[in-house]
Amino acid sequence: MLAKAIAREAGASFINVSMSTIASKWFGEDEKNVRALFTLAAKVSPTIIFVDEVDSMLGQRTRVGEHEAMRKIKNEFMTHWDGLLTKPVERILVLAATNRPFDLDEAIIRRFERRIMVGLPGVENREKIFRTLLAKEKVEENLNYAELAAMTEGYTGSDLKNLCTTAAYHPVRELIQQERLKDMERKKKEAEGQNSDDPSTKNDDVGERVITLRPLNMEDLRQAKNQVAASFSSEGAGMNELKQWNELYGEGGSRKKEQLSYFL
Repeated sequence: MLAKAIAREAGASFINVSMSTIASKWFGEDEKNVRALFTLAAKVSPTIIFVDEVDSMLGQRTRVGEHEAMRKIKNEFMTHWDGLLTKPVERILVLAATNRPFDLDEAIIRRFERRIMVGLPGVENREKIFRTLLAKEKVEENLNYAELAAMTEGYTGSDLKNLCTTAAYHPVRELIQQERLKDMERKKKEAEGQNSDDPSTKNDDVGERVITLRPLNMEDLRQAKNQVAASFSSEGAGMNELKQWNELYGEGGSRKKEQLSYFL
């Protein structure tokens, strides 16, 4: 989403690259596909090349059992990436995303000029996410977004979306249950031999009913919160590894401070 937003704001062409678009069963075709990728990006420049889950394609070259073809793909990608084969008028930006940056090759890390860690959203950001997700939904006027943000500590953006989706099913389930009860009552009356022209049962066909959903309320979201838990632990081993990597390679990391103290 960040890569798409950057491409839209910059007015640049957007090319999404995955391993399936590069790899081939024929020997030597992988490098040609990489060369074709950068050739296409140069023709439609300015261009943003986005590689999602970059660790699967540009991981460490010291992996045990890695095939020679994978090493050639990485070397060809880095050759075109360093800018030596790019003309000054060809503006190409490479963006990538991964949840495992510590699996990247050192040469790949060096070519990323900026390495930004996107952490879990804070209270204010969670409130903004809730307002964005529920902007087009029918909700109660007194819905407390601040309380929702406070009770979802440690939730990611995807978790908040799943929570809102789960909460939106509650009014639907209630409506379905009400319709089933009405059908059961109508069948019971028909079985008892009531006249079908009775005013109480007139215009009771499903096609003539006006079905409206009630708006979402805080109780729906509280129940959904009990059903949807956070998918990522803010104090788990995965987050600790990301923080350590960010301290070494991220912006303002400890490695920069160590170099500065060394030169002083």
